[in-house]
Amino acid sequence: MTYKLITVEKTDHLTIVTLNRPETMNAISPPVSTEISAAFDDFAADQDAWVCIVTGAGDRAFSAGNDLKYQAQHGGEAVAQETAKVKGGFGGITFRYDCFKPVIAAVNGFALGGGFEVALACDIIIAADHATFGFPEPRVGMIAGAMGVHRLPRQIPYHLAMGMLLSSKRISAQEAMQYGLVNEVVPMQDLMATARKWAAEIMMGSPIAIQASKEAALKGLAYPLEEVPRLFPIQEVMYGSEDFIEGPKAFAEKRPPQWKGR
Repeated sequence: MTYKLITVEKTDHLTIVTLNRPETMNAISPPVSTEISAAFDDFAADQDAWVCIVTGAGDRAFSAGNDLKYQAQHGGEAVAQETAKVKGGFGGITFRYDCFKPVIAAVNGFALGGGFEVALACDIIIAADHATFGFPEPRVGMIAGAMGVHRLPRQIPYHLAMGMLLSSKRISAQEAMQYGLVNEVVPMQDLMATARKWAAEIMMGSPIAIQASKEAALKGLAYPLEEVPRLFPIQEVMYGSEDFIEGPKAFAEKRPPQWKGR
């Protein structure tokens, strides 16, 4: 697919997806969601792609969320119908539950509304020190319907989450760090280097074991602890993989493992 609204960079098992609409503060319209979803289809299918970083172009915004100008022009019903056709839903990732490869959000400014929802759909969030998070949807007659109203109360204490959802209160990167919403806050000039560092640290592990860890953690949330299934499908793949042999072998030979991802 030819991308017009995002860019995709692939190097050394790392995929970087960048929302490339700085003139709109990287607002997300259905065409943007379509492109991101296609990029994640490719990322999920590519055996050589192990980790993804999602970010926004420029230094003002990760994403200001739903493209309200596009919605005003085309109508809310048309936008909803267009978005419903996108496999990953709004932002191409907020309704994606079949990719267990790690995804890192590098938040380079405003992460509002749908932009915040995209960040919440990632596994790790690195924020520039000027980043801002919030759900302004009620003030334009909407809700954070791309899983924001569901993910936020699952990721921070209930009253903190409801305070943000109901009042449209914005919080700083530093407050988000205190809430446990982000993993690290760094100066803007260090943002991508820090996200790449996290990706490199993740890739020190076997990609199959990393994916098995994510799958087990996410699927296990749906069960009481005593009922969590011991095995998930990818764990069985892990036990039969070359990496399952390579890890102990490298340890015994006192050398870095050479992961194959298979």
